[in-house]
Amino acid sequence: MSYGDPMSARTRSAERRAEIVRAALEVIAERGYRGASLGTVAERVGLTQQGLLHYFPTKDALLVAVLEERDQWDAVPDTQWRVDLLASLVEYNAMRPGIIQTFSALLGESVTEGHPAREYFTERYTRVRESMAAVLRTEYGEHLPNGLTPERAAPLLVAVMDGLQYQWLLDPESVDMPGAFRDFLRLLGEDLG
Repeated sequence: MSYGDPMSARTRSAERRAEIVRAALEVIAERGYRGASLGTVAERVGLTQQGLLHYFPTKDALLVAVLEERDQWDAVPDTQWRVDLLASLVEYNAMRPGIIQTFSALLGESVTEGHPAREYFTERYTRVRESMAAVLRTEYGEHLPNGLTPERAAPLLVAVMDGLQYQWLLDPESVDMPGAFRDFLRLLGEDLG
């Protein structure tokens, strides 16, 4: 009696999970997390809601998978980040509005008490500020040309990146996200040539 190839069953399961995460990204981008239903996500991938629950037992579990997947797309070891590469990241983000829209929608919703992504974003911002401070310290030492320490400049850097995303999503014809970010780097003291 043959039970089939367990590796291909695992592969099919991983592929199905990835398909569900992509569909969830789309639905969240369109409706926000609170407006997104498991039923809508299931329908997009040709499953029943019960079938989807086999892969993700709760809506919160699916949300965590979506956020983790997004982080994987942007994963760069901290030791490889440089200030000039941040401008490239902003340019890259301008080429994927759906992902940025989903991230921004979840970020906005997560500031409310009890939101399942609140802890994720709180921890993420702590890591990102630390990472940006390290990038700035490597580039400039203990003080940037404008006199700020890397720890003081890091939250500003992160705020500009995320704030520009919101403005660009609302009015992409008027907001040159990569250009505005390069202007901000000039304010920090980065010579972009």
